[in-house]
Amino acid sequence: MANTVAQLVFIPVPGVGHIMSTIEMAKVFINHDERLSITVLLINPPYSAFALTTYIKSLHNKAIERIVFIELPQDETLPKLDPKAPMTSFYEFINSHSKHVRNVVADMISRPDSNPVVGFVLDIFCTGMIDVANEFNVPSYVFFTSNAAFLGFKLYIETLVVQNQDVFELSNSDGEMLIPTFVKPVPTNVFPVVYQTQEGLDFLMHSVRKLREAKAIIVNTFLELETHAIKSLSSESSFPPVYPVGPILNLHGVAGKEHDSDVFGWLNDQPPSSVVLLCFGSMGCFKEVQVKEIAYALEQSGHRFVWSLRRPPQMGKSFEVLPGDYEDPGVVLPDGFLERTKGKGKVIGWAPQVSLLAHEAVGGFVTHCGWNSMLESLWFGVPTATWPMYAEQQMNAFEMTIELGLAVEIKLDYKNNVFNPEDDMAILMANDVERGIRRVMEDKELREKVKEMSKISRAAVTEGGSSFSSVGCLVHDFIDNMI
Repeated sequence: MANTVAQLVFIPVPGVGHIMSTIEMAKVFINHDERLSITVLLINPPYSAFALTTYIKSLHNKAIERIVFIELPQDETLPKLDPKAPMTSFYEFINSHSKHVRNVVADMISRPDSNPVVGFVLDIFCTGMIDVANEFNVPSYVFFTSNAAFLGFKLYIETLVVQNQDVFELSNSDGEMLIPTFVKPVPTNVFPVVYQTQEGLDFLMHSVRKLREAKAIIVNTFLELETHAIKSLSSESSFPPVYPVGPILNLHGVAGKEHDSDVFGWLNDQPPSSVVLLCFGSMGCFKEVQVKEIAYALEQSGHRFVWSLRRPPQMGKSFEVLPGDYEDPGVVLPDGFLERTKGKGKVIGWAPQVSLLAHEAVGGFVTHCGWNSMLESLWFGVPTATWPMYAEQQMNAFEMTIELGLAVEIKLDYKNNVFNPEDDMAILMANDVERGIRRVMEDKELREKVKEMSKISRAAVTEGGSSFSSVGCLVHDFIDNMI
């Protein structure tokens, strides 16, 4: 048994935030124990995405010891993404790859020199593959790429549904609810919009049911950040054990575009912590009227800035979900803005966010509150101003500002229908945005608190740290599956 290597099969969802943290977690496991090897099954996305395509290409070009990447074939007649049922249609798209997963794993096992497959590690959107793992009598582990508090929210909503409570009425009640994984009452206006639809609620119920089939849940967080939430989940006897292993981050980011060198050249000339970064994730974009308000806020604040400004998806031709870059951002900015702010700031397209946060000139971050972005900002000790848009981002914003006091609020309950950008959206006025920019750049107490959490986050993943120990427990569990 001494020379046997335990094989894990990883299946990430084809979204840049999900796939990056999954690959980084694979590296953590490999580095932790030489008896592990990992095969990552890559599903090509059902839409075009510069960052994701570039990243997948980089995986093939750079060999990582004991990690193999296999791109799954795609059928010509794939389920189409339906903007009216985004969760269900995306889940069906993922599940349509089950037969290809089955073939790859059967081939792995049938080789004469094969090592035992000891586990499937699945993204929350890939839990349909638990059924495939069961066919091979292999346990499944689910990687939850968001935080422990939100995982607890999903369990709480499931409980309400089982108790025949009217979740839609509660969600629209404009009140607060006590959720076990949060210390403070959570306002219903930060609940994800998707769970205010029958389709979203059905998907939540299905995904929690599948989570309960897993042997363990791996969460991208760390004990010292979410102490209460993790303890609360651990007391759930009917739920699989939860292992906080984070922060799991891709600290190299995605290879940038040619103009990035111009931005970093400019940043190198700015004083430490003097620049506010505005970046809203892979799906973040605004209508022209909102873009202008942000521009006025930046001018009025007087702070230096780097602004990742994206063009909304063009809905006419096909179901396009991801923003693109403007050939000329001046077409949506106020007249003369670029001339007036020359030397004071940079407006760019898609941004190498990690590299920007790592730069000593960046002192504040206006963010859409994706969980990866929140962890990155803590890692680099950069305080955030919250401007959530979709998915669970409003709850992330609530947790970081109200629950933990590690961010300032621009808006907690801002919502953007990324599946239908034509929807009417509330417009945040320049004064509100400016207030958030000033607070995140000028609140010394917040800056110190975030810098302290930065040290704690880094200690968690080093030998002897809380997340390092969690990874060790998981690895033991994987190895035990060989026996």
